[in-house]
Amino acid sequence: MKRTMRAALVVAVVTLLGSAVSAQRAAARQGGKAASSIRIGVGGGVLMPMGTYKDGDKLGWLAGADVTYWLTGGTFGIRAEGSYSQTSHKNNVAGSTKLFGGMADVVWAPGTSADQIRPYVLGGLGFFNVKADFPLGSGSATKIGFGGGAGAAFKVGTGGTRVFVEGKFMDVSTDVNSTTFIPIRAGVRFATK
Repeated sequence: MKRTMRAALVVAVVTLLGSAVSAQRAAARQGGKAASSIRIGVGGGVLMPMGTYKDGDKLGWLAGADVTYWLTGGTFGIRAEGSYSQTSHKNNVAGSTKLFGGMADVVWAPGTSADQIRPYVLGGLGFFNVKADFPLGSGSATKIGFGGGAGAAFKVGTGGTRVFVEGKFMDVSTDVNSTTFIPIRAGVRFATK
């Protein structure tokens, strides 16, 4: 089942990326300038462990930053993001689980960049370091992760600043069991042009 989910996500990301590049080229062939822009975002929120990760850890916190390069007038984008999160163990067990990683996502946002509220969906692949600390030692692994989700950006004022909220389902392929979780993040994004 995991293999099927990963394969479907990879196909979806490649398809969206191909569509974005094709649309950018089509706009250039028609003589029009396909407006592109870069947005830089920062945010924080909560991390909800799922599956076996939830069995041993409580709700945690996260912080992250991202850079999105918007193609085709802002409908498709390519995002690089990094995050750090931490959860505490349950049942009075000392220690915590820390996740540090980065992803490359494809983002699709219907509508125009002038819209007051702009929903979007995203999905991608990346690498994460998962470190679990316990009273008698710790373990660490760096593995591939994948995920997808949705969010909404809300225009602030007349410029390019937006406040956002987004959630994803994430799966990091750790050795024994996958580390699955849902990060819910809110923050602000600034346009660079």
